[in-house]
Amino acid sequence: MDITDFYDTFFEEAEELLADMERYLLELDVDEPDTEQLNAIFRAAHSIKGGAGTFGFDVLQRTTHLFENLLDHTRKGELKLRRDIVDIFLETKDMLSDQLNAYRNSDEPDQEAFERICETLQRLALEEIGQDLDGGAAATPPPKAEPVAEAVPDNLPEAVNPAGGEQRIVTLLNVGEKDRQLLVEELGQLGEVVSHQGDEQRYEVVLVSSDSDDDIEAVMCFIIDGDQFQIKPAASGQPEVAADTPLVAGEGERVVTLLNVGEKDRQLLVEELGQLGEVVSQQGDEARYEVVLASSVSNDDIEAVMGFIIDADQLQISSAGAAIETATVEKTAVMPASTDTVKVADTPKPADKSVGRSTPKATNDDASKPARGKAKTKGPESSSIRVSVDKVDQIINLVGELIITQSMLDQTVSEIDGVADSALLNGMSLLQRNARDLQESVMSIRMIPMDFVFSRFPRVVRETAGKLGKEIELTTEGESTELDKSLTERIIDPLTHLVRNSLDHGIEPPDVREAAGKPRTGKLVLSAKHQGGNIIIEVIDDGAGLNRDRLLAKARENGLPVSDSMSDDEVWQLIFAPGFSTAKEVTDVSGRGVGMDVVKRNIQGMGGHVLIMSRPGEGTTIRIVLPLTLAILDGMSIKVGDEMFILPLSAVLESLQPAKEDLYAMAGDDVVLKVRDEYLPVVAVHEALDVPNAKTKLTETIAVIVQGEGRRYALLVDDLVGQQQVVVKNLETNYRKVPGVSAATILGDGSVALILDITGLHRLSRAKKEKRRPERELQSLEALTDKALET
Repeated sequence: MDITDFYDTFFEEAEELLADMERYLLELDVDEPDTEQLNAIFRAAHSIKGGAGTFGFDVLQRTTHLFENLLDHTRKGELKLRRDIVDIFLETKDMLSDQLNAYRNSDEPDQEAFERICETLQRLALEEIGQDLDGGAAATPPPKAEPVAEAVPDNLPEAVNPAGGEQRIVTLLNVGEKDRQLLVEELGQLGEVVSHQGDEQRYEVVLVSSDSDDDIEAVMCFIIDGDQFQIKPAASGQPEVAADTPLVAGEGERVVTLLNVGEKDRQLLVEELGQLGEVVSQQGDEARYEVVLASSVSNDDIEAVMGFIIDADQLQISSAGAAIETATVEKTAVMPASTDTVKVADTPKPADKSVGRSTPKATNDDASKPARGKAKTKGPESSSIRVSVDKVDQIINLVGELIITQSMLDQTVSEIDGVADSALLNGMSLLQRNARDLQESVMSIRMIPMDFVFSRFPRVVRETAGKLGKEIELTTEGESTELDKSLTERIIDPLTHLVRNSLDHGIEPPDVREAAGKPRTGKLVLSAKHQGGNIIIEVIDDGAGLNRDRLLAKARENGLPVSDSMSDDEVWQLIFAPGFSTAKEVTDVSGRGVGMDVVKRNIQGMGGHVLIMSRPGEGTTIRIVLPLTLAILDGMSIKVGDEMFILPLSAVLESLQPAKEDLYAMAGDDVVLKVRDEYLPVVAVHEALDVPNAKTKLTETIAVIVQGEGRRYALLVDDLVGQQQVVVKNLETNYRKVPGVSAATILGDGSVALILDITGLHRLSRAKKEKRRPERELQSLEALTDKALET
């Protein structure tokens, strides 16, 4: 097996560990650091170091080695935390991330940056704790573990670890030779390998290490599964039991063998057997555990009692005189006498007639401490699996094709006799329901919680607030709200810019806030929630709010067409104009007028829009409205002329037949429709898209009231065909960008229908009217000239 097959798993798990590390570092209280958080940070660094060593990523291993040592001093209380020290730890985390990305791309990490961070960590250790980190060991690759003799002596000497560690037996189950060698080398990095022996089915390593079982597990899981190894402390002062020694029951005794029974059930069963007689001895592991019982009850009685806890195939009972071949018993190693903090397994001695029966009834403490590994037949299954995004996308595409095929069948079936073919119609109805359930289930696979996005911002807020000299309290709400993975990745950059903008322009400096009667610490809230088929993401601050007069003055200075009669919503949207900035000076945070226009354009590219609500002196709320997914859409089919179009159902508010008295002509060719005291711009779809054979008389059309980017429009169409679910196909990828159109889909009859972009369609309509205006003015002038000549 090629070890490179595990690279992707290591990279993904290391990324998760680094994300956890950053979160814990940001949550640390430097005055009273939480011990559990410090331990979690240490374990993350230790696990990454172990995996890096296994795969030969030397630079990553050496960096984490230094970092791990510093963290060890920190959790022991030898290094006192300060904000600047946490900043160095965060910088180290960033460096680890860069090194990880370099190895992922098959490159070597930046050597200069590596040397710089090592020097920084070494200098910190010298200044704060007065000692070097391993005498500069970070500059040399970690040594490989020396081979250990395969043979194990009959009586193992006491294992002495200079660091004072716990002696354990690490058992490898069904592990090939190459992986065994890698694992033994890796265990050598964690401590001293006293001995190792065995074969592919069962291989035992005696290890002396000060690391915890969890740390050992974390390193080994990069190479083998959790059910392929067992870890347990070595028993103290117990004699070895030969692997092939049969366990013999004496007169009136029997051997009860438990197969693949977990620790908890074993303890219960031993207690139950103690009620039936005297437990003479017990030994074994989770795979095979043997109990010698002296009892006068029958085998059937024993089976009846034990049948309440385990299955019949997990139990074997042999009567007096029967020799039972035991499973391979772990060879025990003698623990150092000075180590008094290690828990010792109470492994009972095998039955010995010459010694006599001195074992009392078994209790929970009498049972051998179980191995940490899980037996394959009884171990809990993993609750999740890692699947490539490409595979998920392929499934989604196939489900999309299934939806298209189902639409074709629906259209065909709709033309047949419903009475004569009622069974077929019922079957099609069931197919439609199942196809929709399948689509929703598959789409949910791509949905990930917004915590994936929000978890990045504590670091952004911390660093930006530090540069600006502001005190900020960040709150996140709705982290469990789910959004399509492709959208979460694309929303990060726009959201980052909005957060930095709120910190720079929105929230005032502490002294200004205090003078205004506000707390010195400003509040920034990131929230997410579902609303219909959309997700609402809000960036809320309690700052000074937007200044209407200042925005208008800046717009006039930039040459933008503005007027004092503009509504507040229109004025707030000015901040998204290219090159627009109210900052008095340019900083490394903002002030160049670059970014907000890109934010709006990117959000619109995801099918969303941005709304701004602001109150002077109270703060600003920036609301982003996005669809939950871009793959499949609930749409309204409309007909214009002989063409079929799709409107996103989430944008459709209502439809009505326009009356003549509700239509008002404006300057030029503009027309508005009055709907409950609100005047909506009228967009004739056939004019905007040049569709022939469409209805041109306004009162004969149907007005579909839609909403886009916070504004409402009245789209004039010929007919409403119905509601249907469509598979979105990217038009730019397959053809080119078309104004007024966001995407395309395939209908049930195999034809292609365009999915309309509401706001883009309105802009296209306005542009065409502006283009026609000079022609109309010329025609009007010619008519006036002709009339003058006639008179």
